[in-house]
Amino acid sequence: MRELHGLSRVPLVVALCVACRGDKPIEGTGTLEVVEVDVAPMTPARVVRVWRQEGDTVRAGDTLVGLTQSTIRADVDARRARVASAEAQLKELVAGALPTEVEQAQAELRVAEAEATRTTQDLERVTALVQSGSVSRQQLDQARSAATTADARRDAAREALRRLREGTRPERIAAARAEVENARAALAAAQSTASDLMLIAPVNGTVMLRNAEPGEVVGAGQAAMTLGDVSQPFVRIYVNERALPHVRLHARAEGRLDGVKDRSFPGEVVAINSKAEFTPRVALTEEERADLLFGVKVAFRDTTGTLKPGLPITVRILAPGS
Repeated sequence: MRELHGLSRVPLVVALCVACRGDKPIEGTGTLEVVEVDVAPMTPARVVRVWRQEGDTVRAGDTLVGLTQSTIRADVDARRARVASAEAQLKELVAGALPTEVEQAQAELRVAEAEATRTTQDLERVTALVQSGSVSRQQLDQARSAATTADARRDAAREALRRLREGTRPERIAAARAEVENARAALAAAQSTASDLMLIAPVNGTVMLRNAEPGEVVGAGQAAMTLGDVSQPFVRIYVNERALPHVRLHARAEGRLDGVKDRSFPGEVVAINSKAEFTPRVALTEEERADLLFGVKVAFRDTTGTLKPGLPITVRILAPGS
């Protein structure tokens, strides 16, 4: 949010102040301003539709501008599929092995055990024949290698069956759960990006500038529409150094418009500048001190829409008790 100096964004503040003493009020004239809110996308996108025109009144939550990105829908679908895949894998790990998988592992173990028994018997027979000289040393080496390989396969099949019966290790389940959360977070980010392509009014206000039209590409942070919070207008007046000591924060004030002389608008002093607008380089004379002006911000509450930005208003800062 930033403060808008009139509709043209150019400071148009003119201050006419009278120093006050005792119960006399301080008066000043300035131009009404409002707080300006730029409504912009988080990422570059193309404008599809603009729902509001300049001057329209909007409420917080109203749709202002619709945007699109060519890849956003495919990105959301891909991340949704990744979530489904991760959840299925986690479910499989938590459920453990199916009965058919255990039966298959048992069958494979029986085959491996039979092969290990056969190769062990062959090795014993070949070893006896080597001693009698009926077979060569090479045949013995082959039989020993076959027995070693068969033993390794049997041990691997036995370990696989044991793991199936024990179920998935907690570490793998934890890793699968983390993968699911990661996939869900990625999907949420993509969905958030998609929702950000629909620009919503953050505050009640009036459309002051329509900065984009359908078909245009708007950059990240580039204002597509500018709203003014007209319910809380304010004005800056300037008081001289003699009047400043009599101005207090939260002091009551009233404002009057040129065209509405018979009505006053209640206000409050919400800020006082601590630095003068004019500071000479040399020692101040009495005449030069009269040129020192200090900014005073007076805020109003207006639910009628009468206090429009850009209108000149005369402000009186009331003395305590008045």
